Amino acid sequence: MARNEGSSARQVARRRRSRLRELLSPDSEFRKSSWQAPPAAFRTVSDDSQLPRSVEPGEHLFLVPDFRLAEALVARGADSSRIAVEQEGNAEAWIQALARSRPGDPLIPPEPYRFPWRILVILPTYNERDNLGQMTKAILRYLDADILVVDDGSPDGTGDLADSLAAENRRIKVLHRPAKEGLGKAYLAGFRQALEEGYERIFETDCDFSHAPWDLPRLAAASAEADLVIGSRYVRGGSTEGWTAPRLALSRGANFYTRSWLGFGVHDWTAGFRCYHDTLLRKLDLDGIAANGYSFQIEMTWRSLREGARIRELPIRFVDRHAGRSKMDRRIALEAVRLVPWLRFKG
Repeated sequence: MARNEGSSARQVARRRRSRLRELLSPDSEFRKSSWQAPPAAFRTVSDDSQLPRSVEPGEHLFLVPDFRLAEALVARGADSSRIAVEQEGNAEAWIQALARSRPGDPLIPPEPYRFPWRILVILPTYNERDNLGQMTKAILRYLDADILVVDDGSPDGTGDLADSLAAENRRIKVLHRPAKEGLGKAYLAGFRQALEEGYERIFETDCDFSHAPWDLPRLAAASAEADLVIGSRYVRGGSTEGWTAPRLALSRGANFYTRSWLGFGVHDWTAGFRCYHDTLLRKLDLDGIAANGYSFQIEMTWRSLREGARIRELPIRFVDRHAGRSKMDRRIALEAVRLVPWLRFKG
């Protein structure tokens, strides 16, 4: 029974991601239907007194005036993909977008969310040709930001596609690296370019839709009061979808192992969905970062804490990649096993 439920959840998650791809295609973008009254399940929440005690998954579409109320709804069980946050008086446009929404669709904002900072989203890629075009389009739909594709010499032509996308859209930049050198080195290269070009908020995210693009604005909003915002699978409300039991056990075990050595103040040390302040990155000795695989996230978190960074974790739903192959393997896990004690005593 449990196995069937898990399989069903994975299928639903994959359908949601596929549906987002459809919505972002030129033929179906903001379907050209006549305006209609908002759906019956549409609700506005204008202040704390209107917050429900709990929300069943998929129960409602919500329109709220700010991200604080959006986070309160997420904490009560609401799906972040079904919450519209009004910005710059765009409530009417949002209502029309809500009216066009179909059950289960992730909401697409009438315009990208804007924040008072220069924002760069770093996309490290290796053989991500199947995902890159739709991912860049999704990011720019949800967030007023620039994108830096850091490609490690992908043999499938990802780098060539990135160049084509950059030629069509000035908001997309490309950093070519000659060979696959690891996730950590790719992000460090991206951080250095971001700081040189004066960006104030720098995001890490995957290129495979495992990290939902509609959660980017949530992390950006939370960065107003935190130096590092982590999209966390392991705080209340966070989850993973589509992982096998061994993969989930490996991830949870790695995080418990890390917390046991380095402290329980952070729940998801290995998370790869993040928003950094430029001021925090400038404090860190980026040239001294030793880790390169997924343990890179552990070391960056540890060094951020050592600098007194304010860290906030927001719950996210991590969905296993739907195209391409995962880069996670046992070698990467063993790197973390060796790194954590070293950080505790020497790092």
